[in-house]
Amino acid sequence: MTGSGVTTAGGTGSGSRAAGVTDPGAPVVVAARRTPIGTAGHAYKDLAVELLAAPVVAAVARDARLDGRPVDDVVLGNCMGPGGNVARVAALAAGLGNEVPGLTVDRQCGSGLAAILVAAQAVRAGEAELVIAGGAESASTAPLRTRRGESEPYPRAPFAPDGHPDPDMGPAAEALAAARGITRARQDAYAARSHAAALAARDAGAFTEEIVPVGDRHHDQRPRPLRVASLARLPAAFTTPAPDGSATAGTVTAGNSSPISDGAAAVAVVPERLRAGRPGLRLLAGAVTGCDPALPGWGPVPAVRRVLARAGAGIEDVAAVELVEAFAAQVLAVTDALGLDPLGADAGRVCPGGGALALGHPWGATGAVVVTRLFTRLVRGGAPPGTLGLAAAAVGGGMGVAALFEVV
Repeated sequence: MTGSGVTTAGGTGSGSRAAGVTDPGAPVVVAARRTPIGTAGHAYKDLAVELLAAPVVAAVARDARLDGRPVDDVVLGNCMGPGGNVARVAALAAGLGNEVPGLTVDRQCGSGLAAILVAAQAVRAGEAELVIAGGAESASTAPLRTRRGESEPYPRAPFAPDGHPDPDMGPAAEALAAARGITRARQDAYAARSHAAALAARDAGAFTEEIVPVGDRHHDQRPRPLRVASLARLPAAFTTPAPDGSATAGTVTAGNSSPISDGAAAVAVVPERLRAGRPGLRLLAGAVTGCDPALPGWGPVPAVRRVLARAGAGIEDVAAVELVEAFAAQVLAVTDALGLDPLGADAGRVCPGGGALALGHPWGATGAVVVTRLFTRLVRGGAPPGTLGLAAAAVGGGMGVAALFEVV
């Protein structure tokens, strides 16, 4: 696969896992697809969320069907509505049949990855043998919500109750940048790198096999050539409080933040005993953790540490890392803490095909997009069995979601 982004930097350190005794019930991702990602209000401005999800769910079901085995369930992440169990509606729209139920998961920006973990739990428990899982978001068509007796819609539901910090994600990214010393220059450099990497991956055909076209759109809408000098001229979106009570211009800008987006992604999860020799990604460990709601971008750090500990692996053993790039500040704070250098030695390991900064950030889907990217990099890219891949997302309200996979 051209431009797959597979690297052996740091080694895999996991050959013994592939060679050892395998749990026949271990969950394995055997198919993964996504839509092109559109900027809200543009490419898919009139397309309801279930109509974004349906073609991806249908494609993954076709890719994964084993000897005519039916789909047992569809589990999709979604944040902004319209409610009514988006997963069930999408399953019906995908033509899976009346007997296929659906479950909709809301962990905000971690919803798509959390949905995959829920599907894996059902497979590991023996309650299902083929689950389609992922996420979908249509920010363009999400309903406005009002409280009874009020005439104006409210911008979002609370991430935390009264008495706890409840920042919007932009100011929270600014606070994390200040707390962890992430400079404006590094953020702009990372944003430019994400766009350049996405354009190079697209031109090399690295996205072709994972994308299900929607309408006449075959490519992500957002990636564009960016110069660091141009990014440096953008005004800061927020201010940073100083100890004396004054405020200085912050470091987070429109250029080093992800856009609000529409899109969907899904994977097929089956137990090892039904994999039948097909290549895939076996889930070694998954985790959802909490952190300070004032700094939600920190959430991937404890989540990643937990999955690595559960699997008996170190970050040096992981060959491919896909983080949801909500903000460059958040990515750099997390990678610094984990001992990764995406602007240097680990550029080939961390999001080498770009990420949400360039591709877009469809909230409920984005955690499934990063697993789809791992599948392309490692499985479609021909990585050897035992190679480890890591996916992670930060979540509003102070949470992190992470999953560690190995190639089988």
